[in-house]
Amino acid sequence: MRRPVVAGNWKANLTLQEAAALVRQLMGSCETPAVDVVVCPPFTVLTTVASLLKGSRMALGAQDVFWEPAGAFTGEVTPPMLRDAGCRYVIVGHSERRTHFGETDQAVRRKLQAALAHDLTPIVCIGETLAQREAGQTLEVLTRQLDGALGDCPPETCRRLILAYEPVWAIGTGRNATPEQAQEAHQAIRRWVTARCGSQASEAIRIQYGGSVTDANATGLLQQPDVDGALVGGASLKADAFGAIVKAAKTGAAAPHE
Repeated sequence: MRRPVVAGNWKANLTLQEAAALVRQLMGSCETPAVDVVVCPPFTVLTTVASLLKGSRMALGAQDVFWEPAGAFTGEVTPPMLRDAGCRYVIVGHSERRTHFGETDQAVRRKLQAALAHDLTPIVCIGETLAQREAGQTLEVLTRQLDGALGDCPPETCRRLILAYEPVWAIGTGRNATPEQAQEAHQAIRRWVTARCGSQASEAIRIQYGGSVTDANATGLLQQPDVDGALVGGASLKADAFGAIVKAAKTGAAAPHE
């Protein structure tokens, strides 16, 4: 059985003091051996959050990474820097990076390879826009993004990363995919992994759903057989809501699937 993974993407929010207060609220309520829980704060508070998480079950992740280990790349943060700050995970290819900063599938591929080379688990984001969904292009877009980012990766690589299906039309809009829509996309993604990396890899890889996940809709989403957790945006800034999503993931993992 795949262990669910719930990651909170804090985006460009929270000062040092605010971040510390949130982590203290999350401690205990979000710690369970049944779910891998990750918090992904801004770069400026990584070390503060890392110190607070010591001894807890929660892990630290970053929201982005550069593909080189060091050098003259002003403004970038490299894999060794993230490891040094205490990170174990990193989000790669989030739709906001693609939309606002022109990040391509090729850039995503370089970043995930750099993350893996430095023992960081990449959470690789893929997803379609509203126009693409309405045009019936969802599966075509997902396949193109998977081909571009993962390419001909070996089975052992597939097993070391996490995929996050995040329909762009559902991010920060208050809209979210129905459980059935999420399952359909996740199942298609798993089939792609089967075709490229084999059945063992596809059975092992975890695929999160991301896109306006809240404590109100998490249960239905996380009960789907191919939904292995959530990448949570705004709700991750609220301790009660994030804790409820973690609880829903734990319940979903225990529920029988057809």
